[in-house]
Amino acid sequence: MSCHAPGAGSGATATAERPAGTPFVALVGNPNVGKSTLFNALTGAHQRVGNWPGKTVSVAQGDWRTPGGRPLRIADLPGSYSLLPDSPDEALVRDVLTAPAGERPDTVVFALDAANPARNLYLLSQILDTDIPVVVALTMTDVAARRGAPPGPDALARELALPVVRVEGRSGTGLDLLADAVWDALDTGSRRPGRTSAWAAGSSVAAELAELAAAASGLTPHPARWLAVSLLCGEEPPAVPAALAERAGAAADRLAAEARATGKAAAEGDTGTGTGLDLDTDTDAELLVAEARYAWAHAVIERAAPRPAGARPTLTDRVDRLLLSRGFGIPFFLAVMWGVFQATTVLAKPLQDGLGDFVAGPVSGGADRLLEAVHAPGWLTGLLVDGLINGVGQLLTFVPLMIIMFLLLALLEDSGYFARAAFVADRLMRTLRLPGRAFLPLVVGFGCNVPALAGTRILNRRSHRMLVGLLIPYMSCTARLAVYVMIAGVFFGSNSGTVVFFLYVASVLLVVGMGLILRPLLFRDMKEEPLVLELPPYRLPTLRVTGAQVWQKLSAFLRTAGGIIVATAAGVWLLMAIPAAAGHGGFGKVDVEQSVFGTVTRATAPLVAPAGFGDWHATAALGTGLIAKEGVISTLAQTYSAEEDGDPKLTASLHATFEESSGGHQRAAALAFLVFILAYTPCFATLAAQRAEIGTRLTVIGFGIQLAAAWLLSVGVFQIARLVW
Repeated sequence: MSCHAPGAGSGATATAERPAGTPFVALVGNPNVGKSTLFNALTGAHQRVGNWPGKTVSVAQGDWRTPGGRPLRIADLPGSYSLLPDSPDEALVRDVLTAPAGERPDTVVFALDAANPARNLYLLSQILDTDIPVVVALTMTDVAARRGAPPGPDALARELALPVVRVEGRSGTGLDLLADAVWDALDTGSRRPGRTSAWAAGSSVAAELAELAAAASGLTPHPARWLAVSLLCGEEPPAVPAALAERAGAAADRLAAEARATGKAAAEGDTGTGTGLDLDTDTDAELLVAEARYAWAHAVIERAAPRPAGARPTLTDRVDRLLLSRGFGIPFFLAVMWGVFQATTVLAKPLQDGLGDFVAGPVSGGADRLLEAVHAPGWLTGLLVDGLINGVGQLLTFVPLMIIMFLLLALLEDSGYFARAAFVADRLMRTLRLPGRAFLPLVVGFGCNVPALAGTRILNRRSHRMLVGLLIPYMSCTARLAVYVMIAGVFFGSNSGTVVFFLYVASVLLVVGMGLILRPLLFRDMKEEPLVLELPPYRLPTLRVTGAQVWQKLSAFLRTAGGIIVATAAGVWLLMAIPAAAGHGGFGKVDVEQSVFGTVTRATAPLVAPAGFGDWHATAALGTGLIAKEGVISTLAQTYSAEEDGDPKLTASLHATFEESSGGHQRAAALAFLVFILAYTPCFATLAAQRAEIGTRLTVIGFGIQLAAAWLLSVGVFQIARLVW
């Protein structure tokens, strides 16, 4: 086990924003240990998410109101396995915890998963080297209890010489005790002398490490012991004197030589000692440090919670044998997602119909009568009623759908199943020579492509990040979902859920297909790497956590969509109000087809005629959809409303349009239209995010490929489907 990532150098110092005099607490832990749930319980609504100063990594910070009203500033640092980083997220954690003394956190709350303590203690041993006071928050104790004898807080506190508090973020258990322990650590310190070096005691690296730490003391603003370990493992922290680096290199060489000699002697039977590693020719100091840390971790666990003989597999283990199996894993995942989409469309339809009638009737009619009563000019009535109310109203009818979709997905995530999707997809990802963890940002793309592109930073290799960054725009985001449901509901009725499911399956297949095409063209030297993933235990979702996730996603969608829709609706109405040439009416009184908007979209309609939807209404919607897919629905509503001067009758209008443009094959044309929506560029925001993550050149290449793929696929789908419909 390597204790560092080659090429992961130290970054610039990172600091938190905090009011003067307010202690700063860093919440640290491995991924999937209940850390973010604990953070939400500690901060409630007093939190915000943004990039860490000087970094591109997003971090949640908040105010922790402890008993007695004393405030703490707390940051939920990204889940990390090591302070010798293998990703930008881990590099941020390293930079925060090893910053100069005045800029480091005042204390660390370390979330330790009682059900998987060994890997957690490995990271804890590194944090202890930073000389920051530590309080251990023991999580997942219920899961550990079901697996056997869990490590208790008293036993762990005795072995670690640290305060250990059992907490449950979902129920709030132990939070007051955790606050007391943190304040005690801030006031008095949380370690006994000498315990920071406990992991190295008795190991082959202990003497060399002690000498290096003594030599490093005071030479740099970074923690001396952490600096000594980093140098011994081959890291190159900034501003290290050359003499110290040379001394560390010589120490590392001596340790490696001694370990190889010991291993050779043990193999020949000349000694009864051994290290447990394959000490042949590749042994180096970093392996010895890793072994010492893990040996310490296992010794702590053995003393704190001896595992009972004959321990039985847990329910999670038994379920995973089935759901992660080669033959059942992928079919079960597809069945679950089909159920989600089918339930979403069926349950949301009555609510959507009711909201649609309300917007088209009382809201639009009332606004029209009010504007008429105050003698508002015709252009203002057109802007407000035909533009804003009609466009925004159509989007709001999809709020019930979004709530149901986000609720079902949150239940799957909170139950622990979604993490299994990455494992199930590992074999699929390997066809592209991508690691299974690449599926995680792709899954995020089902929500929104922009954060999914930021999520590519979890991938270690640049070529992996570049390829996944090109593939993410093919993942169907929630903005596309609203379009899918509307068009599928109009043309496919009770089968709309199956059609939407087909589009999501097609999205995954498109990702795989484009990956197989792009990888040999742009990334010939891409190498595979193994999947390392923590699978959380299955658990019953809680109302509070699930509700918070649904509200967070829904509010973010509405904030983003609301601004886009208002701007798009106003812009489209303005273009529809301006005549394209003299003699076709004045401002606000021109026929839509003779407006600037109608003229441009009518000119582009022949380009998609082979796909069966060569009508200006459809190309208008695709044009605004390039800005943001939320604009597709409002544009369709606006163009039909403006053309018919009254109730849009959107369903009947769409049937008539696609019937004419397709030559009587409206279902085939509707399916081709949906495939085009799936395959072409999601929005301008995605292009901006792509440029930031993968560069201008690849973004331009990807944009061209998306348009070409959308046209080819939609034409192919229509030409084949017209033989059936």
